[in-house]
Amino acid sequence: MHISTGSLPTRLTLLFVGLFLYGFSMAMMIAGGLGLNPWDVLHQGLAHRTGASFGTITACVGAVVLLLWIPLRQRPGVGTVANIAVIAVSVDLTSAWLPDDAALPVRSALLVGGVAINAVATAMYISAGMGPGPRDGLMTGIVGRTGWSVRVIRTGIEVSVLAVGWVLGGTVGVGTVLYALAIGPLVQLSVWLMGRPARRAQSVPGSMPAASTPTDTP
Repeated sequence: MHISTGSLPTRLTLLFVGLFLYGFSMAMMIAGGLGLNPWDVLHQGLAHRTGASFGTITACVGAVVLLLWIPLRQRPGVGTVANIAVIAVSVDLTSAWLPDDAALPVRSALLVGGVAINAVATAMYISAGMGPGPRDGLMTGIVGRTGWSVRVIRTGIEVSVLAVGWVLGGTVGVGTVLYALAIGPLVQLSVWLMGRPARRAQSVPGSMPAASTPTDTP
């Protein structure tokens, strides 16, 4: 996907606002209680087992995954490190303000809104172009070392963490299916919409071309 990297202040704003919103979207889906994405099923299962906060577990898992980059010879960026810290703080901070015993219509709205905001937040984070999240870096690193397809590696990782998270007590449900089906198209649409100003600028003679950044998520 072609996006405009913009100035450094713009990229940093996209990075940190995007990561904060990503954590907020996670908190919304947790409050909805109707199912989480595979990694968050794992995070929730570990949180239940250890008694630690969801954000703390998210940061710890991110740090462990980042250590797995070493044999894969992956190098983190500013966005990689920020991903671990900002999302952990955001999800715990915003969870405290969301209802945990709401009626089904409210829970459904939290789920749908959480998936939509997650997509926008992911697009913002991608647009910053400051390094992949730990989990996506793990995926691309394994792809690079094995030569296997992204589809095979991504599916293998997510099925594995989903299974472990479910065994540990994480919430698997309709939200898990909705996320799996909707997040890709929604992220693609969000990145396309964010790239419209850059595409307009390219039509002006003498303008600089937009940069190309892979569609990684946190």
